[in-house]
Amino acid sequence: MSSPYDDLPPEAFWKTGVVEADRAALRGLYRPRHVLTRQTAIATAGSCFAQHIARALRAAGANVLDAEPAPRPMPAEIRARYGYDLFSARTGNVYTARQLRQLLEEVADGEPDSAHVWEEDGRHFDALRPNVEPDGLATVDEVLLHRDYHLARTSRMLQRTEVLIFTLGLTEAWADRASGRVYPVAPGVVAGRFDPARHVLRVFRQAEVLEDLAAIRKLLHRFRRGMRLLLTVSPVPLTATARPRRHVLDATAEAKATLRSAVAEFVADHADADYFPSYELVTHPALVTDAFAPNLRSVRPEIVERVMAQFLQAHGLLDAPSRPDPATAPDDAPDDADGEDEDGDDLVCDELLLQAFAPGGEGRR
Repeated sequence: MSSPYDDLPPEAFWKTGVVEADRAALRGLYRPRHVLTRQTAIATAGSCFAQHIARALRAAGANVLDAEPAPRPMPAEIRARYGYDLFSARTGNVYTARQLRQLLEEVADGEPDSAHVWEEDGRHFDALRPNVEPDGLATVDEVLLHRDYHLARTSRMLQRTEVLIFTLGLTEAWADRASGRVYPVAPGVVAGRFDPARHVLRVFRQAEVLEDLAAIRKLLHRFRRGMRLLLTVSPVPLTATARPRRHVLDATAEAKATLRSAVAEFVADHADADYFPSYELVTHPALVTDAFAPNLRSVRPEIVERVMAQFLQAHGLLDAPSRPDPATAPDDAPDDADGEDEDGDDLVCDELLLQAFAPGGEGRR
């Protein structure tokens, strides 16, 4: 008697596909729909974990676009502090699909809005990327001028982009009630003042994430017809949740499940979209049980290296000539620093600032 399972390959079964397989490099886990070459024009954006992808691609000799190169010379740690080299533009961290959608809408049609400038101790910050100028700027007009330049450079880059790699990290975001514009971090964390009459917590559901991804795809095709979207989900847990009566562990599980489900449905419906399973490679207990540093959030460097190796190998880039990543170039690093914190994570993450508000923390700066 025949069965639809008779002729399936080994990776279709748990025993042969996982238990008896090389779990450091599972066969068939990632088969790219569209292979990246060294000539493919790639742009990157997303949450903190996306910075690993940009670094790995640059080191492998891939063509990662840079809309806003750092002034030269500028030491590596200063470049990172001011948002250079982290992504393909100085977007700062883009944690939600809604944030990316609104950024692309502003790049395509909008002008900088003074309503999204925060003030702190006489300095002014772009609320939509508050950490790219960590010391703030002197005036609102200066912030708007910087943002206008950022939007123009990002537009030019997107017109060249063949593949955008976007890492989704969160489903929670603080938004301006009047405009609906979402921020990468809550008002009052980096700068500005939180006002419950003006600011509201948004928790995006699966259908909303799916709708935002569809809008992102449409917007990208306005810049370049046929641009492809390669999605990943960050394995990094939430630093904190602002949802009432929720534990951060439960909120993390729900957020990642929501994002993963939305991405799966989106990729199934669009042949020009794809998914790389960085989330599964880091978090699934069948593959690794000690992926995180002592803070239980930062992915250990050797795990990151393993994940990125699988990504590069799938695209035929693992044996590409290595070149130094400008964000970590050793000749720019001071002799007494290695660029990493005590947990071995040197990523730039707005969300980590929330740790200061935990009991016993120092609060806002």
